[in-house]
Amino acid sequence: MRVYLAGVGGMLGEALHKVLAENHELKCTDIDVNEPWLEKCDFRDFAEYERQVSAFEPTILMHIGAHTSLEYCEINPDDAYRTNALSVEHAATLAQAHGIPLVYISTAGIFDGKKELYDDWDQPGPLGVYARAKYLGEIVVQTRVPKHYIFRAGWMMGGGPRKDKKFINLLMKQLAKGVTELNVVNDKLGTPTYTVDFARNLAAMIETPYYGLYNMVCGGETGRLEVAQELVQQLKLQDRVQVKPVTSDYFAQEYFAPRPACERLVNYKLKLRGMDLMRDWRVALHDYVRDYFSDYVKPFAPQYASEAKDLR
Repeated sequence: MRVYLAGVGGMLGEALHKVLAENHELKCTDIDVNEPWLEKCDFRDFAEYERQVSAFEPTILMHIGAHTSLEYCEINPDDAYRTNALSVEHAATLAQAHGIPLVYISTAGIFDGKKELYDDWDQPGPLGVYARAKYLGEIVVQTRVPKHYIFRAGWMMGGGPRKDKKFINLLMKQLAKGVTELNVVNDKLGTPTYTVDFARNLAAMIETPYYGLYNMVCGGETGRLEVAQELVQQLKLQDRVQVKPVTSDYFAQEYFAPRPACERLVNYKLKLRGMDLMRDWRVALHDYVRDYFSDYVKPFAPQYASEAKDLR
């Protein structure tokens, strides 16, 4: 396929480029040109987006980028809606004009958190600007593009020290500073999603005519606290680092945007179609740390780094 990927300068984009480049011809763009395989394009500018897509003549369009900081979106709602919602309308218009499928990445964060587990058919109930904008994107794609794939991700992990702005790298940075205690919330539940697994499952899905909306997260429902405990154990730091449970109130000043208490997804539709390729989150976390952080952890987890090197 000729694949146009818009907004792929981040952690998910890194994995999508790695996986899709093996079998497809790609044009990868972002407003931040931070890789040699990226070209400049601001998809909020419809004329620029249209010019680049038309010049490449893709057989499929993937609209990936978004503001993912919930706090940024609450403080900057105009930019959040322009980037996370209006740009999706641009993508839908271009997919319609070229008669090609559209891939859109959504999030588990669009739910209200009142249920213990959400399948693909549960009704979203977004709580904040970020969640509302992402849900509006889902609606646009579903109503305007007949052939579409919408994939809902959970708590993303991927990209390594340079690109990961999420939970795992935040913990890694603290461990690199030599902390002996990690304060981790015990009242937020969800499902981690390894970008590489996500990219591989996406690559398999776009080879099928199974258009529609899908939850696509790693297996095994969990919470922030358990993920932190597993990371410390995998790094063999459990004798030196204590994972201390706290409530979300502990971080209320820093993370003030509304968040659902539960974002646990189940890949129900993928399972029914026999297309669920996502591995258990613990296995994915192991591979992520081994493949992206082995050199980074040497100063504070030398035993792990040595064993990881031997496994390669």
